[in-house]
Amino acid sequence: MIMAKQEWFPRRIVEYLRSLFSTLAAAIAFYTILPVPTAWTLEFQGIARLAPIVGLVIGGILGLLDAGLGHLGMPILTRSALVVVAWLGITGGLHLDGAMDTADGLAVFDRQRRLQVMADSVTGAFGAMAASVILLLKTAALHDIGRCRWLAIMAAAGWGRWGQLVAIARYPYLRENGKGAIHKHSPHSPLDLLPGLLLLLILSVVQAFLDGERFFVAIAQATGGAALAILTGAWFNRQLGGHTGDTYGAVVEWTEALLLCLIAGLSS
Repeated sequence: MIMAKQEWFPRRIVEYLRSLFSTLAAAIAFYTILPVPTAWTLEFQGIARLAPIVGLVIGGILGLLDAGLGHLGMPILTRSALVVVAWLGITGGLHLDGAMDTADGLAVFDRQRRLQVMADSVTGAFGAMAASVILLLKTAALHDIGRCRWLAIMAAAGWGRWGQLVAIARYPYLRENGKGAIHKHSPHSPLDLLPGLLLLLILSVVQAFLDGERFFVAIAQATGGAALAILTGAWFNRQLGGHTGDTYGAVVEWTEALLLCLIAGLSS
């Protein structure tokens, strides 16, 4: 009887880890253009729970790119612009496209037509302006962050996707179909927020440990990241009465840009 229990316990662990790996691989395939072997089993149910981890992976890759360019002597402004371009490329423009569509929709005064405008694939003037502002803010903010740049990039990418998870778990989804419909049929609870939150708080602890002089920046990065992630999703919910796949992307992009600006302001 004891032997049977001992065999059952490791098997359950292996099954859990296999399921977790399949979901993480699916999340990477869904949220990025990073290659995932076609032979792998992908489980898309519940991928939003792992979005903050995907954000940290993206931030880590971009941080390595930034460090490599710095090692080659690349000027900081050009380096920052290249990192932002790579940031856009890794996600395939998924989130920025949502931010653009959201901006076009919110420009319409008739609240009943906003979702129709957001569903239109044609980008309007307000969408183009929103994309320009987001990319400009990210580039300028990165230019002004001189120390621990890789941690700032990881924090922005992680908190942006944690904010998306908050919006998914907290607010109703407004469409039957669309880019965000994959999350609609997956049950979510406040407990889903804890793993990503813990990892992001640990990231700030790492920053404070590596550079004691930036202890205040590390604290502000954690509190500011959480506040921006929550408030951005709440603001879009107030404007639309819920969320769509486009607004999920907008939450990611605006949280990333504004958090980088906050870190840059505290770093000066």
